[in-house]
Amino acid sequence: MSSTELLPIPAVHFADHQKGNQRFMTGFRLLILTALTIAMFAANSVLTRAALSENAIGAGQFSMVRLASGTLMLALLVLVTGQRPKLLSSGRVQATIGLWAYMVGFSIAYIWLDAGVGALILFAVVQATMFTGGLISGEKVPTTRWIGMFIATGGLIFLFLPRIGAAPDLSGAAMMVFGAFGFAIYSLVGKKSTAPLPDTAVNFGFATVLTALIPWGMLDPTPYSTYGVLLAVISGAITSGLGYALWYTLMPALGATRAAVAQLSAPALALIGGAIFLAEPITIGAVLAALLIMVGVGVASMPRAT
Repeated sequence: MSSTELLPIPAVHFADHQKGNQRFMTGFRLLILTALTIAMFAANSVLTRAALSENAIGAGQFSMVRLASGTLMLALLVLVTGQRPKLLSSGRVQATIGLWAYMVGFSIAYIWLDAGVGALILFAVVQATMFTGGLISGEKVPTTRWIGMFIATGGLIFLFLPRIGAAPDLSGAAMMVFGAFGFAIYSLVGKKSTAPLPDTAVNFGFATVLTALIPWGMLDPTPYSTYGVLLAVISGAITSGLGYALWYTLMPALGATRAAVAQLSAPALALIGGAIFLAEPITIGAVLAALLIMVGVGVASMPRAT
């Protein structure tokens, strides 16, 4: 054989190379879609805070418009794609109540909290709840994910220490914790969804009905404004309706524990968005808490050794 001739590549090596490329592309696609979804989650914090901080709409009314517009957007997508939603299915009650609790708690909390601080509380509590749910369901958790979870949780604890910067309002924090438990339940149910788009549409529809049963006008007489309604519609139709349908699509691939940690990148985006669009001050404590959480996300996202 001359020096210019090439040795044949064993078929098994070529097959392994193809499988490696496929795994890379699948992982890359998952990363991009997850990043897009988390960006939508962060945008919800900025949009909600923008509406409520300027008294452009009441918290309950914002939730109502947000859910209703999300329902209409999702119903349109279901109609276009020709899918048939099931009104009653396993986990429907839990998903509906979880989504309702999140929407209401989230909106009321932002009466008092800045966008970034609210997102820090929300996703840290969601992470802890989903992590616990994943363990209960028997999901295997690598050591790096455990370490990342503890680091990120430490970031949340640091946020509440009054040593650097002001601690967040306790009323707002309590409502955000309530909403966080709801979102965690909603996400854990989504892990088992086989029809993400129609399931999300039905969940939004039922949660809208639950929200409509509460006399928000009597509880909060803040008048509607065109600006406030517009922000609620954007939050509902785009960053919630489309974002949550995508989240339900990603949940089976991510798993409960990895999804829980991935969400903790949203607070950093919300902090930046609040500073840019709402001129919210960023305290040293909030920045350090966000950095701890982001480090935790990075550690927990490290792949298993092969």
